[in-house]
Amino acid sequence: MHISPHTIHRIFFFFLLIALMTVGAVQRAAAQTPPNIRVNHYLKSDSIKKGRTVQGIVEVDIPSGFHIHSNRPLEKFLIATQLQIESPKGVRIGPVAYPRPVLRNLKFSKNRVSVFEGRATLRFNVTVPAAFNSDTVELKGRLRYQSCNDELCFRPENREFTFSAKVQK
Repeated sequence: MHISPHTIHRIFFFFLLIALMTVGAVQRAAAQTPPNIRVNHYLKSDSIKKGRTVQGIVEVDIPSGFHIHSNRPLEKFLIATQLQIESPKGVRIGPVAYPRPVLRNLKFSKNRVSVFEGRATLRFNVTVPAAFNSDTVELKGRLRYQSCNDELCFRPENREFTFSAKVQK
């Protein structure tokens, strides 16, 4: 099989064009910085009575024009928002209640995407057992999310934080 020099020349320029377009897309993505997502966390009370429950809250403030994927994204390749809470032995952590997501049509997906926008408030209950033998309780929180705009998604992020409260008899 013989390929003419003219065909080789066209193939070369085709691949060169593809390479330049790829570099341009990477440079545009690199030029955009991820949004400043603020995470505020607290327990509804500074103290917990033994045998009682207090609510924990994590507020995620997402700037306008950006979103994070919900805890149940509709596409398998999207990174779900997840809140994990570690507690001392005996302290029970209830399931995390996530806000209702918003369904959006975005440029990168043919299907609608399930996202959180604005302020997303996540809630969970903390129950200290009656026999708890410390005067404070410390919880470790870990929030994993991926922020995006209409055209691209940034690297997933992990935020770690602690909650603490006094334990009363």
